Amino acid sequence: MVQRTGEATLHIEASPEVLYAMVTDVTRMGEWSPETVGAEWVDGATAPLVGARFRGHNKRRAGWKTTCAVTLAEPGRTFAFEVGKGETVWRYIFAPSGTGTDVTESFEILKEPNVVMRRLNKLGTGVSWDDRPAQMVDGMRETLERLKAVAEKS
Repeated sequence: MVQRTGEATLHIEASPEVLYAMVTDVTRMGEWSPETVGAEWVDGATAPLVGARFRGHNKRRAGWKTTCAVTLAEPGRTFAFEVGKGETVWRYIFAPSGTGTDVTESFEILKEPNVVMRRLNKLGTGVSWDDRPAQMVDGMRETLERLKAVAEKS
């Protein structure tokens, strides 16, 4: 069985509110994610409210698009969204710490793909389904490092 969860945490010298605003502006996700080129709000959504949907564009190998729905939006505290039709949940938690914030990014795979989707996953990501969660954890670490670089430069 494939690992179904993963997380990465990094301390960033910025307030939870500033970091929350950066992460929830999905149009900027391509600035820090090693996998996402960008995203846009869809269906008339313009802000990170529960139920709002956005489409992410990913760049690993073949590239793909996916539609996500916001499931939790607590300014300065937590932001979460579900990918596709209940496939994976991504979550960001912002915890004040000293003069900055500990940011934790995590995922939970809710539904493993069928054989065809596993093959497409390998084409799109370059790794087998069994290795994908470890790749996702590495990507989260890189995302948080890039977020830190942008936030601390501001």
